[in-house]
Amino acid sequence: MPEPDETASGTHRRPGEVEVPEWPSRWVGWILFAGVMMIVLGMIHAFQGFVAIFDDTYFLVRPSRLTIHLSYDKWGWIHLGVAVFVLLSGIALLNGRLWGRVVGVIVAVASILLNMAFLSAYPIWSTITIAIDVLIIWALTVHGDELRQMLKSK
Repeated sequence: MPEPDETASGTHRRPGEVEVPEWPSRWVGWILFAGVMMIVLGMIHAFQGFVAIFDDTYFLVRPSRLTIHLSYDKWGWIHLGVAVFVLLSGIALLNGRLWGRVVGVIVAVASILLNMAFLSAYPIWSTITIAIDVLIIWALTVHGDELRQMLKSK
């Protein structure tokens, strides 16, 4: 197979193939992962919120047995509010915005705290959400700048 040719724009192309941009780092994939997972996380929070608002009999315990004693309607609205912030910061992150990284870390920490308080009502989803939050925080704090560099180079 012939070696790829480097073009003047910094892209690589094999003869007869489409140009592929050169990324500044392989860690850009982790940032894209974090952005996509933030959008998925926003949908999970929205799902939890709608269930809490419309079907409070779905949960395992009464609201008085939760860590923070709020009605499920209030918990639902809190989840929906977090969902909006997570979705917006995930979209901003995919666009290479610095504020998307900063807000993403803050919202992921808030999501961990929210799900720890909601753990007794919805243990499986809350545990999955906490694990996703930890991965998002790791990706954004360790490898956050590479995506912005890639988007600037275009």
